[in-house]
This record gives sequence, structure tokens and C-alpha cells, in this order.
Amino acid sequence: MTDLSTPLATSIAGVELSGPIVSAAGTGGTCTELADVLDLRCLGAVTTKSITAEPREGNQPYRVVDVPGGMLNAVGLTNKGVDAFIEQDAPRLAAQPTVFIGSIAGHSIDDYVKVAMAFEAVDSLPVVELNLSCPNSTSGRRFTDGPGELAEVIRAAREVLPTTKMLVKLPLLFETASTMASAAIEAGVDGLTMINTVPALSIDVETRRPRLGYGAGGLSGPAVHTPAVGMVRRVYEEVTRDAGVPIIGLGGVQAWEHAAAFILAGASAVGIGTTLFHSPAAPRRIGRGLARWVATNGCSSLSELIGQMDAG
Repeated sequence: MTDLSTPLATSIAGVELSGPIVSAAGTGGTCTELADVLDLRCLGAVTTKSITAEPREGNQPYRVVDVPGGMLNAVGLTNKGVDAFIEQDAPRLAAQPTVFIGSIAGHSIDDYVKVAMAFEAVDSLPVVELNLSCPNSTSGRRFTDGPGELAEVIRAAREVLPTTKMLVKLPLLFETASTMASAAIEAGVDGLTMINTVPALSIDVETRRPRLGYGAGGLSGPAVHTPAVGMVRRVYEEVTRDAGVPIIGLGGVQAWEHAAAFILAGASAVGIGTTLFHSPAAPRRIGRGLARWVATNGCSSLSELIGQMDAG
């Protein structure tokens, strides 16, 4: 049972979380593997690996490489498929001391609908996240080319998710962030996750070939933190503050200060991903720092600091 009475308690679209730290999709195994190295009570929520309608083997190796400022990956949405996930993994979720968010990916709208229908039937998945912005597969970003494509898949998923809360995971958008966020909200999402990994390329200058088997990949880690905070702030100011729609800020969080920056920018919760690969104890450390920060600011709740950046 999660403790919702702590100063760090928050909520995403009405789903109560014991704290603001959420593990990002694909960074903690399929669903419960993080429990081997971390007390899951340190996480407000765990996002499952992105699940597709059919099993996927993923991309050729190398799939992950270190780069200056972070990590580059092109895993390719490797997963066992929704049928195996429902049979093997979903039954284990209810016994865990945290909330689970089901991540959905696909090649087509029908793929998203199939997985969404299956997730709707799982009581232990009160929230789903539509991964519409993965740069590491041939169809991963086709639904974020424009507001029309984005709205189409969201509306289709919304029809089969009558009770489950729905988030959409958006990429880094320099010019159209607010337009796309508004389109997502109008189409029926209950919250936004921002941002996904950023398309990037690392080349081995000796072989003159890409270091990743897929070629390009998705950049994550400290290098994307400030752009992610900037997008969260813009969307919060221009769209979500008045709409009352929550944001999960995601990108480059290594310390409590990074998480606090997302909160001040307008996020209700903070995703953590790349850091989990080298420091699985980070959520506990970041949570302690946030608790001290809340107290130092004379607040009784983290929610009092959401969006409270002083613009000077």
C-alpha cells in the first residue's frame, strides 16, 4: 500500500501517487524487474516497457552506446507482445507497492487500439501512456507529424479506454509544442509526458559507420534536460495550466534539483530513465532531496510548487 499522506504525494489525472518520481518506459524492464534493485515504494509509479500488439525482436546490435552528455539507444521496442504480457506479467502487478502505467506502441492505429483494449481490462493499470514518439523504429514517430495524425490515434484509443486514464508521450517540439499539446487534449488525453528521446547519430570515425546497429537513435540523459524543461514550461504556460491537465516531465534527471526544475516549470510528476541504468537507487536519493526542498520552501505539499517558477 502506498502512503498518500506524505508531502511528496501528487496525482496524475486523478490517480494518486505516493511521490512524483516515475520510471520511464523501457528503463526498468517489462514491469516489475526494478524490484530486484529498488524498493518500489520509492517510485510514485512504474511505466511498463512499451508493449505492442505482436512480439518484436527489436533492432540489430549495438542497441545502446554512451555518448557525451548521455546515452544513445535504438532498442527498437523489443517486447513479448500484448498477449504474453497480459498472461505473464499483468497478474503480478497488483501485489506491488506502487502504481503502474501501461505503455503502448504500434505500427498502426489498430495496433494501439488492440493493446489499449487489453490494458483497459487490467485493474492494476489505472493509467496508460501512448508512446507516439519513439525515434528508434520505422513507424515510431508517424503519429506526431502533425495535430491531425496525433488526434486520430488518440481518439481511437480513447474509445476503448472508457475508465482508464490516458497520457500521450510527445517528442521534443521546438515550434509546435503547444499546438500538438492542445490537439492531444482536445482529442481526449488526460495528461502529457514530455519528452521522449531526441533523434541523434553517433559515428565511429575509424570504421566510418554508425555506432548503433540501427543507424540513428534516441538521445537521453543530461544533454536533453534543459530542452525538456523548456518544453514543459511552454506547454504549461500556454496550454495545460488553464486546462488543468497534468504533465510528467521527463529528460535528464540525475539529481533532486533536476526534478525540482521540472516541478517549477509546471510538471506534476517527474520521469527518470537513463539514470536508472547506472544508479538504480537514484529515486530514493532524489525523493529525499525533494522532501527537504519542499520543507525549505515552507510548503506542506509538493503540489504548492508546481509551476511556481519566478519569471523575474
